[in-house]
Amino acid sequence: MDLFEYQARDLFEEYGVPVLAAKVADTPEDAKQAAEALGGGTVVVKSQVKIGGRGKAGGVKLAHDPDEAAQRANEILGLDIKGHVTKRVMIAEGADIAEEYYFSILLDRANRTFLAMCSKEGGMEIEQLAVERPEALARVEVNAITGIDEAKAREIAEAAGFDAATTEKLIPVFVRLWATFQGEDASLVEVNPLVKTGAGEIIALDGKVSLDENASFRHESHESLRDLDAENPLELKAKQLDLNYVKLDGEVGIIGNGAGLVMSTLDVVAYAGENHSGVKPANFLDIGGGASAEVMANGLSVILGDEQVKSVFVNVFGGITACDAVANGIVSALEILGDSASKPLVVRLDGNAVEEGRAILAEANHPLVTVVDTMDGGADKAAELAAAN
Repeated sequence: MDLFEYQARDLFEEYGVPVLAAKVADTPEDAKQAAEALGGGTVVVKSQVKIGGRGKAGGVKLAHDPDEAAQRANEILGLDIKGHVTKRVMIAEGADIAEEYYFSILLDRANRTFLAMCSKEGGMEIEQLAVERPEALARVEVNAITGIDEAKAREIAEAAGFDAATTEKLIPVFVRLWATFQGEDASLVEVNPLVKTGAGEIIALDGKVSLDENASFRHESHESLRDLDAENPLELKAKQLDLNYVKLDGEVGIIGNGAGLVMSTLDVVAYAGENHSGVKPANFLDIGGGASAEVMANGLSVILGDEQVKSVFVNVFGGITACDAVANGIVSALEILGDSASKPLVVRLDGNAVEEGRAILAEANHPLVTVVDTMDGGADKAAELAAAN
């Protein structure tokens, strides 16, 4: 889960990372009041969207008094930045910036470790710096057990080429940013820019934080950070129903039991779709080991709620949950859904009690259901039906 900048700033403040005072505003009048509350002087009005490049898109503007803050907020609210519409702005204190740096801690999946990245050249897009001048970006591995203590923080600062005086100022900030990363189970904590003011203070002027949702059971407070308006409504519904669902841009709905089987099903459907008007998988949906009527009905309800879906491929290998239980689940699910189930279903069953499962579906003889013997055959039939519809 990615956080908005103001949420990252609040987390930093909780962990003792130096930040500037700031408030959020949903209207120009709120922005004016926020600027007044911050002293009535110069503030920065910043679009709150989860995408980079806000400054270039006109989403970050300086205001010298509360009235101008309201004017700038009016210009930014509603601004579309790379498909992200600004619904809220952050009003932050102005800063006397002497130098801009870059710092981040992230999960390095390729090397199975944590990685700290740091540069004396902040403020610009780090991807551009990494390509054009990779020597200017220090990369230091961070041990998951020892983390970033003062010694590791010093190593990072020195690797980035900071002088001794600046290094001493950066060390406690790096340590606290690590505390944020570790304490909140984040997969990314990034500050760009991390600035040194004219008075020599180090301040996190911007923040980007991504939280590992697999650790959400340890952080009840994270639920309040979710931006429900920005979430795909189908994915939100699936989450509320405790389903493992990911929306894709295709026409063939997919239901399977087991992540590996579902991933394989996506591949065979995509391949089959090449022969049927280029249709593609519409989703990833793993119902796991439980294929009860309720679970199947919930899964079908989510998939059929996708207007792009033209057919559904149910691909199940019976194991702990036998195929007859899956078949009963499908039949009962269609009864539960009634008229809302209006798109063709292709069902492939294999494994434990497969003959019994196929017999149940044959006896039900539902007009929407086509039973196939093989995974490839099922993918082809589902793609054919999707193309026809």
